[in-house]
Amino acid sequence: MAAGPLAGRGAVVTGGARGIGRAVADRLAADGAQVGIVDVELDPRGDHPGWEADVADAAALTGAIDAAAELFGGLAILVNNAGFGAAKPLHHYSDDEWARLVGVNLTGTWHGIRAALPHLRVHGRGSIVSIAGTTASRPTRGEGPYAAAKAGVVALTRTAAVEYAPEIRVNAVSPGYVATRLTRAVVDDERLRARVEGRIPLGRIGTVDDVAGVVAFLCGPDAAYLTGQDIVVDGGAGLPSHQSDELLKKLLARWE
Repeated sequence: MAAGPLAGRGAVVTGGARGIGRAVADRLAADGAQVGIVDVELDPRGDHPGWEADVADAAALTGAIDAAAELFGGLAILVNNAGFGAAKPLHHYSDDEWARLVGVNLTGTWHGIRAALPHLRVHGRGSIVSIAGTTASRPTRGEGPYAAAKAGVVALTRTAAVEYAPEIRVNAVSPGYVATRLTRAVVDDERLRARVEGRIPLGRIGTVDDVAGVVAFLCGPDAAYLTGQDIVVDGGAGLPSHQSDELLKKLLARWE
């Protein structure tokens, strides 16, 4: 059995085939967990056992989580990572587009919690971590349905934390700007990247491993007294006032 803070614990990561989800799966495995991934399209590398399922399909997701729990001899960790976004003016979204965005990002999270709960209770302790997003509290143009769904994930996290304590801890992680295939257009453009990083106090765009490390912490024993929280992983991007920060930078430069 692998050593590490999560040694022997069964874990499922939805949307775990690539991006943040893949980094989370790899990190949990490195910390000793037995990790299975659920995705609509599995990674052909097959480093972790996987099941193809759409989180918006409750029966399919439940079947995948049940199969993972059977394979691992139980389940102690669920990471609700599956999600996607879109960008257009709010009034241009169709009913079907709205339903799909909410269905995957919010309802899919609820499906995951509901499906994993019996296994976590049998285990006697457990951790659920859901990936929300900074758009839940800081709206971005064009992402209305996505932002609403992610705000719902935060609210759902807090409710679940109250309902399932003390045996099960439930937390959320809200990444800021992270380098993935979805942000490649900005990350690969030197001018755009410099503009984004200029507004981040830590001076860089985040990596998937930055997020995975926080998720692993929340799943582990060092977070044993932490539940119902939304941990923002954005390099401090939400701290400065963008109304005055650029002006103040120039005024304060003379003191350097």
